[in-house]
Amino acid sequence: MKVAFIGTGSMGGLLIEAFLRSGALHQSFICISNRSQQKAEQIAGRHPGVRVVTSNVDAARESQIIFLCVKPLDFPGVLSEIKDVLTEGQIIVSITSPVQIEMLERAVPSRIAKIVPSITHSVQSGASLCIYGSRIQPEDRLLLEQLMSSISTPLMIKESQTRIASDISSCGPAFIAFILQRWAETAAEMTSIDRADAISLGAQMLLGTGKLLTEGGLSPEELQRRVAVPGGITAEGIAILDLGLQDVFSKLIDATHQKYNEDLDKLDILFNETFDDY
Repeated sequence: MKVAFIGTGSMGGLLIEAFLRSGALHQSFICISNRSQQKAEQIAGRHPGVRVVTSNVDAARESQIIFLCVKPLDFPGVLSEIKDVLTEGQIIVSITSPVQIEMLERAVPSRIAKIVPSITHSVQSGASLCIYGSRIQPEDRLLLEQLMSSISTPLMIKESQTRIASDISSCGPAFIAFILQRWAETAAEMTSIDRADAISLGAQMLLGTGKLLTEGGLSPEELQRRVAVPGGITAEGIAILDLGLQDVFSKLIDATHQKYNEDLDKLDILFNETFDDY
């Protein structure tokens, strides 16, 4: 199975490295192209056998699965470039949330899937969000989910849920890391603990908490009840968090959805300008 990656930036490079480390893909079956060929050559240098090509057309022409790992506003240009070599039997996988399945299906003849990854896949963890177009066959879905299962837990969602699901699975690691950073910095300022020690403790706590909520079968409410004894220290802390976080998540969701909708509007204009029959 030949797999192409168009775009080897942050997430494209992460996916290539993760698939190779997991053994899901062999170097000889991967073809990559990138606007900056140096980045692609660096990946090939670490993984002899990975083929670097100088054009997106060459990457797309002979591949069964084509991962498009470019910025949302670059999609119309890339699709316009490769559409003439695409066939109905190929699978195009978009990894970006704002580009809609309908946009892609109207632009190219191939089967379309949208799989939104997470930085957590670099350690073979986290959820990958899977949305499938109308042309995807059951065997296509099985193939894609077997591939993603090697580095993540595939979760099928509705396209209307893409933004909020991405907030949690894809943006979430950055949000949680930001909270841990602030917590550790404040702890170091107010007490004798070292910032690095506080971050290390927090990282181990997050790892264990994730396991309790998955492997341990606990719900968030059950976990809180197990730790927060009424009238105890943890209960006092939760009361402070409850008060301080009342509007935080609604504001966060409003902000991410506003940016998402802005991107949708820009993409709609670009697709209409790029494809005459769109």
